[in-house]
Amino acid sequence: MAVEKEHFVHLARPLAPTMGFASSAPLTVNIQPQAVFSVIDHAVRRDTRDTQSTRVIGALVGTRSEDGSEVEVRSTFAIPHTENEDQVEVDVEYQKNMLALTLKASPRETLLGWYTTSHELNSFSALIQNFFASPETGTFPHPAVHMTLSTEPGAPLETKTYISAPVAVSADRAAESCLFIEVPHKLLFSDAERSALGTVGAAADLESRAAPVATDIETLTASLENVSGLLERVSAFVGEVLDEERHGSHALGQYLMNALSLAPKVSSTQVEADFNNHVQDVLMVSYLANTIRTQIDLAQKLATSQLIGFDKPADGDKKDGEDGGRQDGRGRGGRGGRGGRGRGGGRGGGQQREPREPRENGE
Repeated sequence: MAVEKEHFVHLARPLAPTMGFASSAPLTVNIQPQAVFSVIDHAVRRDTRDTQSTRVIGALVGTRSEDGSEVEVRSTFAIPHTENEDQVEVDVEYQKNMLALTLKASPRETLLGWYTTSHELNSFSALIQNFFASPETGTFPHPAVHMTLSTEPGAPLETKTYISAPVAVSADRAAESCLFIEVPHKLLFSDAERSALGTVGAAADLESRAAPVATDIETLTASLENVSGLLERVSAFVGEVLDEERHGSHALGQYLMNALSLAPKVSSTQVEADFNNHVQDVLMVSYLANTIRTQIDLAQKLATSQLIGFDKPADGDKKDGEDGGRQDGRGRGGRGGRGGRGRGGGRGGGQQREPREPRENGE
């Protein structure tokens, strides 16, 4: 897809900030951290040898709520494109194949829109936006989300999200123009992802760009220190407002009132006692789990071990006779156990018989 620059116009308008901003917005965008890292990786690995473009583009994939008022960006994939001052070329066939493979691997997800690594809404943004919002290749009847992420070295990451509305000076150019409307967004992450992001942020402040992974105790200590710092910050802000040193915010005051009304009113001594009891309960559960694991391992070893018996026969003579029989290499010594025959006993003992002399007178 190659398009000349002079054929397109674009407009951009941020949504007016009002009370209840999220509720009045037509769409709310939630972004997973892995999607942001994927965009940054694409920007770092881009190839600028055959193009003058300073940005990269790709598709946003995720889930959409039933009413269509909220989307969650879970993954992205890159789309090859070249861009210069006169035209832009996008590999549409590659985009279709990658989208089919992505949706085959994650059937519950769907196409949400596209991203770029520049906040500039240039002449070609309207064309790409309309492509992702079209009924044949886009998100129709839902609006396509356009996410911009600045990836300049040394600058903080800043994310903006937009949707579009058709607008043009004539009906013929309606498909080549659009009005960008900024919508609110937020970054979603779990407790484990919060810890990982904290480690990554700590590495950014070091010259070696490396930070050790903290233990559970160190993570808990850092979290408590962070909470304590936030409480001191809020307390200082409220004190300055009460002393009329700065102007207050009704929205912030309402938020603090709602948050504090849900907090239980307990003393610091009770909080410390409850925390110590919780630690003791955790240690007890850990001790019981280790004891049960040891008993299971011991039972498995006893069940699979081979027991060797040491039973002996009651008749000692028979045992001796059997031993004497085993000493005879021809196997004839076993006859020594029959009623006390001399031949058997002698042969069983391993002795040879002497030849008998012939008797006189026929004896």
